Amino acid sequence: MKKFKWFISIEKEERWLNEQLQKGYRCTNISGLGVYTFEKTDKSYVMRLDYQDYLSKKKLEEYRGIYEDFGWSYLKGYWLSGIRYWQKESDDQDEIFSDRESRRHYYKRIMGYSFWFGMIFLIYSFGYYRDPEIYHEGLWNMENDLFWKAFLFETPFALLKLFPAFMVVLLAGSYYKAYRKYTMLKEQ
Repeated sequence: MKKFKWFISIEKEERWLNEQLQKGYRCTNISGLGVYTFEKTDKSYVMRLDYQDYLSKKKLEEYRGIYEDFGWSYLKGYWLSGIRYWQKESDDQDEIFSDRESRRHYYKRIMGYSFWFGMIFLIYSFGYYRDPEIYHEGLWNMENDLFWKAFLFETPFALLKLFPAFMVVLLAGSYYKAYRKYTMLKEQ
């Protein structure tokens, strides 16, 4: 079974993947475009996501070795986004981050992830929205039926142009949530 889903929040993606596991579907592949492949299973699995900055080949082997020693199987990882997907049969130790310090570092890495992707979209937005031709000036000079036809035709394109600004807002929210969790763990 294949499902298409796209996430901004790593935590929401992990929650959704674990919901699929509870329904009896184990994840076998994840494409970079948001296509998840599942297969039916009778076993109970748990899935965890981790974010790591760029890892050299040697560091990646060490990183994988540590988690595999604890029974986790490496499902997928992307060098661009840094998200790593781990899965294992459910048992007593279903968490990757077992102590407060490691969870704190995890949220700090998520803050960095949200910040840098947000910055990319913000810089793109400033460059993109400077162009006066994106505002469809001729549309507002049309009258009656011609206006409404052009308005309905142009609306999806106008919404698509808002995508970078929308992403900045979503990533700022993701940063803020990670920051709150990071500071809560720091204060404990």
